[in-house]
Amino acid sequence: MNYRHAYHAGNFADVVKHVVLTRLVDYLKQKDKAFRVIDTHAGIGRYDLSSVEAQKTGEWQGGIGRLVGVQLDARAAALLAPYLEAVRALNPNGEMKTYPGSPLIARQLLRKQDRLTALELHPQDAARLKAVFAGDIQARVIELDGWLALGAHLPPKEKRGLVLVDPPFEEEGEFSRLVDGLARAHRRWPGGLYALWYPIKDRKAVAAFRAALKEADIPKLLDIGFEIRPPSGEPSLDGSGMVVVNPPFTLESELRILLPALHKVMAVAQPSRWTLDWLAGE
Repeated sequence: MNYRHAYHAGNFADVVKHVVLTRLVDYLKQKDKAFRVIDTHAGIGRYDLSSVEAQKTGEWQGGIGRLVGVQLDARAAALLAPYLEAVRALNPNGEMKTYPGSPLIARQLLRKQDRLTALELHPQDAARLKAVFAGDIQARVIELDGWLALGAHLPPKEKRGLVLVDPPFEEEGEFSRLVDGLARAHRRWPGGLYALWYPIKDRKAVAAFRAALKEADIPKLLDIGFEIRPPSGEPSLDGSGMVVVNPPFTLESELRILLPALHKVMAVAQPSRWTLDWLAGE
């Protein structure tokens, strides 16, 4: 409960996570039928980059701060456009002052028939998130442990959609909770689209997590790795990853354009790399 994303908002991990989020939502919009986005660890929705927390770490300067204004090749720029438009919508004068969290990015991409359910356990953060979406009939904010959403809130009535699982990773056993939570959710809604974020700090823990997913009997699992530096002597966020369950057929080819472009902008030391691996499926 001590975690505050305000210290990390807009960093390289946020950029990669939110770029993947926008590509998944964009794919869902290719059909007219309504869908739902469920954000299990939603945060406060909007982050002030001039706040004490953001200024203390300055992490956003190595993430969105590097990406805004960079010239990219036409293919990467086109794929990044929905994400960058969501960011620029909060910064109309071109100066980076505010960063949107995942629920706000998802909401900005929804059509009139689509819905957002955002869960946040921390009472103060949940209250702030409710204020962000006050009066919005397409968004529902629930003060609840997001892990419970992987049972009680699935499947959504639309039968189409995305579940974003982005836990803070402050407690022991979060990797195991991810595997167990996904297995439970997949049993309830095997056709759902899931995106699970994880940090790359402890390489052994990451390897064990990936191995456990391979044994989870889930047919289609695409693992995205993004490292900005080699392993540090002291535990630090050297990279981040996302596992996408039932990924759109377009996602792998899009990421093979996006990941090298993002890595070129945000990597800080070599050797570092991005990876794209099928843990199950293709």
